[in-house]
Amino acid sequence: MFRRVSLALAATLIMAGAAWADPIEGNWKTQAGDTAAIAGGGSFSITLKSGKYAGKTIGSLKATGVNKYAGNITDPANDKTYSGKATLSGTSLKMSGCVLGGLICKSQTWHKL
Repeated sequence: MFRRVSLALAATLIMAGAAWADPIEGNWKTQAGDTAAIAGGGSFSITLKSGKYAGKTIGSLKATGVNKYAGNITDPANDKTYSGKATLSGTSLKMSGCVLGGLICKSQTWHKL
């Protein structure tokens, strides 16, 4: 009985944490001024909606915690894919991608439209 209650409580807290998180889904203004759309459920895809590379999917992220995501980010200019992270804070999304185990990283901040 105690185990069932504990499992139910844990599931409720996990669902509540997801509900309290800021929504990553939506349209974002990239640092370059293009619009990127983030959509999905358990896995989020990032697709450019405007600019030179409009229509190109440039990333895939999964939630790793409240307002924290990890996955792959592709530079649309050279099609190189990097290990990426994103941290959401209100209407700002800090994106970063790294190579060589984190030795070389680039980051930028996107803003929700």
